[in-house]
Amino acid sequence: MATENALYTILMEKIKQDTLVLPTLPEVALKVRQAADDPEINLGYMGDIIGQDPALSLGMIKVANSALLGRSVKVETVSQAVTRIGLRQIKSIATAMALEQVFVSENDVVAMYMKKSWKKTIDIASVAISLMSLYLEKHKHTTLTLDTITLAALVHNIGVLPILTEAEQHPDIFANPTFLQQAIIKLSGKIGGTITREWGFSDELTLLAESWSDLTILPKEIHYLDFIRAGAIYHNIFKNVSTQEVLLNSYVKKDILPDVDFMNSDDFKTRCADVKSMFS
Repeated sequence: MATENALYTILMEKIKQDTLVLPTLPEVALKVRQAADDPEINLGYMGDIIGQDPALSLGMIKVANSALLGRSVKVETVSQAVTRIGLRQIKSIATAMALEQVFVSENDVVAMYMKKSWKKTIDIASVAISLMSLYLEKHKHTTLTLDTITLAALVHNIGVLPILTEAEQHPDIFANPTFLQQAIIKLSGKIGGTITREWGFSDELTLLAESWSDLTILPKEIHYLDFIRAGAIYHNIFKNVSTQEVLLNSYVKKDILPDVDFMNSDDFKTRCADVKSMFS
């Protein structure tokens, strides 16, 4: 406990003094976001930017060919993928696809947590994206979008990174699995909000990063938080059964779920697997 408190104290002091080393967006994500904000940008130039990064290029082609976009004809090039996805969605999806590049470490214990955190993020994102795609099929005029939930779901747990980075810098003291998870639970929300603000993300995404696990915040109207929390329920992040029941019932009322057992169906599990394949 003393070690955990020491880590907490160090991180909070660095936050107060604005000296906490925050992760930076991968360069290709920055280029895509800057280009997408240019009113003169065209699909060809955007394709050229994405084409400079092999991993992102493959990711965008996977998205373009995914069941989410509902196209039977496969695309084979980045330019075709960009055309199919469209400039409006490229900014969020490209940023989301590039995020895996920041979950890296040379310390074995920290690397294990980085990998575990990214896997959990993908697991939750796959459920959230799947539920959103189903919701959009029934609610054509909603303001919610697939590209926003994709980015929101993949950035919701970004606050773990500075905690793990600090552990990496002091491996003999902090890189200890017995307490590191508790430090993450206590600190990641606040730090996640700091990161998303630093990256220039919307207030909505900052709220998600700060409060997705804070169940005292319960939006009355349908919200991206609902989809991410549904993913957390599916993967047993929220372990309290009564909490799960309350949330699931609220999602039925909001028409996110047709019934409380829907996520246990084979059809939904297949859809989640299809979404997850975009990130592997």
